[in-house]
Amino acid sequence: MHRMWNMATLLAVLAFFCGFQDTARAVSEDERNNIELYQRLSPGVVNITSTVLERDFFFNIIPRQGTGSGSIISDKGYILTNHHVIEDARKLEVTLANGEKYTAEFIGSDPDTDLAVIKIDAPRDELVVIPMGASRDLKVGQKVLAIGNPFGLGQTLTTGVISSVGRTLRSPGGALVEDVIQTDASINPGNSGGPLIDSSGRMIGINTAIFSPTGANVGIGFAIPVDTAKRVVNDLIEKGYYAYPWIGATLMTLLPDFAEALKLPVKRGAMVVEVVPGGPADQAGIRGGTARAQIGNHILIVGGDIIVALEGNPVQDADSLIRELRSRRPGERVALEVVHWDGGRERVTVILGERPGGYRYR
Repeated sequence: MHRMWNMATLLAVLAFFCGFQDTARAVSEDERNNIELYQRLSPGVVNITSTVLERDFFFNIIPRQGTGSGSIISDKGYILTNHHVIEDARKLEVTLANGEKYTAEFIGSDPDTDLAVIKIDAPRDELVVIPMGASRDLKVGQKVLAIGNPFGLGQTLTTGVISSVGRTLRSPGGALVEDVIQTDASINPGNSGGPLIDSSGRMIGINTAIFSPTGANVGIGFAIPVDTAKRVVNDLIEKGYYAYPWIGATLMTLLPDFAEALKLPVKRGAMVVEVVPGGPADQAGIRGGTARAQIGNHILIVGGDIIVALEGNPVQDADSLIRELRSRRPGERVALEVVHWDGGRERVTVILGERPGGYRYR
């Protein structure tokens, strides 16, 4: 009897520990996906330390360090990050996931999209490349993962979903960045420049900003869409800056109230305020304003052409026309329909130039 009790006790203990181990091994499919992606991709996410020179209260020059994140995008050592992570840096140091540190070389930067590329000279077998996906067909509710170095704490993973798409964010350069991704995955200072990854393990965005009254994450983070990065990254590597198309004209939205007050033949479009002499618009024969007119509290430059269509599609305002032109490349031809101030219409072809003053580091 005593022997049987011992055997029963032993079986119960074995059953308990087997059940405990089964419970410990019970990982959901979603958790397995998170674990696998982190283990595979986190070595491709780096910590970036930037040293900026500043003046203290007594005007002494002192160094100040900041941290951010970046994604290895090539086995040649190219790293994609945010412009604001490396802006004005006099020294850049990259720490890989294995702890190895390298001095980084600045390659190119674009304040308008808040993107930059730096480079390290590291052995290829130490470089894990983060593959780029696509951001044009993202859906609200998709799972996303953010890997980065918040507050300098390396190799941190947070998860969440896409909260919204098509947001507009103003970059440090002052330009509006279109199609920005909003997510509730925790993004904090130090995450900037790190990748936002989908469940298949592809980068769909570059974490760049948070909305927070406290400075810490409150569930509203933003990422530059990877399609924007794919558009500019080659120029950053080859030229050091992104070559934006340039029409060589200052534009202003024509509102129906203005059109009625000025007795214009069209109600909407983009008014040409000024053309740069010798610029693309000037060479195409587009005319700028010649006089001033006051409508209510508004002072308008009038007398110039009004752009009413681009490639046959109606132009409703100056902003939409500028956004469409920004998606083109220098040297590309665009067909515009313009209405002259006297009411005549004309179709003109503009060969876009390259915007002067491309951003160059230092």
